[in-house]
Amino acid sequence: MPKMTPSEAFVETLVAHGVKHVFGIVGSAYMDALDLFPAAGIRFIPTVHEQGAGHMADGYARVSGRHGVCIAQNGPGVTNFVTSTAAAFWAHSPVVVVTPESGSMGMGLGGFQETDQLPIFSKITRFQGHVNNPARMAEMTGRCFDMAMAERGPAQLNIPRDYFYGEITCEIPQPQRVARGAGAEESLDEAADLLAKAKFPVIVAGGGIIMSGGLEEAKELAEFLQAPVVNSYLHNDSFPADHPLWCGPLGYQGSKAAMKIIAQADVVLALGTRLGPFGTLPQHGLDYWPKKAKIIQIDSDHRMLGLVKQISVGICGDAKASARALNHRLANRDVAARRSAPARLETLKSEKEAWEKELGAWTHETDDWSLEVAKGVDRMHPRQMLRELEKAMPKGAMVSTDIGNICSVSNSYLRFRQPNSMFAAMSFGNCGYAFPTIIGTKVAAPERPAIAYVGDGAWGMSFGELLTCVREEIPVTAVVFNNEQWGAEKKNQVDFYANRFEGVNLKNPGWAEVARTLGAEGVVVKNLGDVGEALEKAVAAQKKGKTTVLEMLVTKELGDPFRRDALKKPKRLLKKYEHTNVA
Repeated sequence: MPKMTPSEAFVETLVAHGVKHVFGIVGSAYMDALDLFPAAGIRFIPTVHEQGAGHMADGYARVSGRHGVCIAQNGPGVTNFVTSTAAAFWAHSPVVVVTPESGSMGMGLGGFQETDQLPIFSKITRFQGHVNNPARMAEMTGRCFDMAMAERGPAQLNIPRDYFYGEITCEIPQPQRVARGAGAEESLDEAADLLAKAKFPVIVAGGGIIMSGGLEEAKELAEFLQAPVVNSYLHNDSFPADHPLWCGPLGYQGSKAAMKIIAQADVVLALGTRLGPFGTLPQHGLDYWPKKAKIIQIDSDHRMLGLVKQISVGICGDAKASARALNHRLANRDVAARRSAPARLETLKSEKEAWEKELGAWTHETDDWSLEVAKGVDRMHPRQMLRELEKAMPKGAMVSTDIGNICSVSNSYLRFRQPNSMFAAMSFGNCGYAFPTIIGTKVAAPERPAIAYVGDGAWGMSFGELLTCVREEIPVTAVVFNNEQWGAEKKNQVDFYANRFEGVNLKNPGWAEVARTLGAEGVVVKNLGDVGEALEKAVAAQKKGKTTVLEMLVTKELGDPFRRDALKKPKRLLKKYEHTNVA
């Protein structure tokens, strides 16, 4: 075995796993390895904040199907990775978080930038590797990369900073990939029996379809059964929106057509989804989850089966392989759903048309507060603005959405024809996610248009990464919804706290002007007729290497709240607070 330094072993293992990009902020803790990156063909992309670097690695991984890698200085640099790592955990992104640590001989002495880094990430990673001897550098690095793929989630690689130095003898491990199967034969047989007898089957297309590359198998199964397909929450790209069997997304601010269709199902095939609680909550006044339907759930993680919803059949399998196995089992069977298809497809067509008509006519929110604040305001209604963005969305676009009221409402308007196109913080729901994530997607797929939807509150957290775009020549488009408020929380204060606004009103600078100051393009849009053209020009500017911020001036009207399920009207018992009681 050859002799090398631990830094060389670390970098050679990255090369073996095909790493071409690493996101982070420069630090002395790993500088010896960093010095080798250019010679190894690895581009280091310095960011403004470590959280941004983690989100970029997340977006990169989700688009490319390869590892996203981020690295930072030990201590405060590493702790800044916590939020982005948690978001990657819930998005099942194979991100490798490299966390250089204080020197091995100084740990426990309270030295500069010292903290115990493994416990911090223990609940938000799928695997943690700690280099406990320099000779194990390549071994532990390779294992983290393998486990990030095998476990489909973040892996932490923790390295004492003094272990980058010295001389070791080692072999560089080659990547190991474990193929996933279709699931147990008896479970697949049972699922096929249920689907063959179903009169109104509905497929919930989850993120597992995207991750497994199983879209064609899912389409084949849907077409054979003539089963309507709904997207799971925030996976609007899990089934093509131009397919006649597509219904739209479930969950918060999703498609009313999808909800009304699945409510009629006698068998639901949840294909590659954990059926998370936030993606099946009542919405639009509809408690739509079918109470009497048989549920077949397919997930590659057996711990997800039956966790949220009672199921009839659970299959621990890869979505692509499971769909292929079900197609094989059903191919020569008499399937009841095919006989009842004409009536079901007519119902589907009718519900989709009704929902499109409702969306087109939705020009104002209907609660008293929203109607009042919209009077005489020379700004765009958020839904009408989102509709114009939808019409102008370029082919092959990648769109990331932040957390917040208008970003959530966009769930009704985002339609995609190909997978790996929509990126959200999933159930972790952190602000400041969308913009750095879309930067990562652009690095992975520079030929595709990259667009971030961001509320003005979350934009205040993340706009600094404009400097990354400018410095590193990574052109993207940020659509910033400027309504001068933390809209999601303000809606709670409207509905539950009698319009007593505390901490939710924002006084913003001109975000387009800020963008221009930082070296990007900045455009203010206040008329609906200008929305489409502004987006088209911004996307065209990406081809010229320019990042653009579109500052959308919108009214303060707000869609339904996030957490109606978790809030109650306040009741005060102390006399000094009686005036805040709500009947």
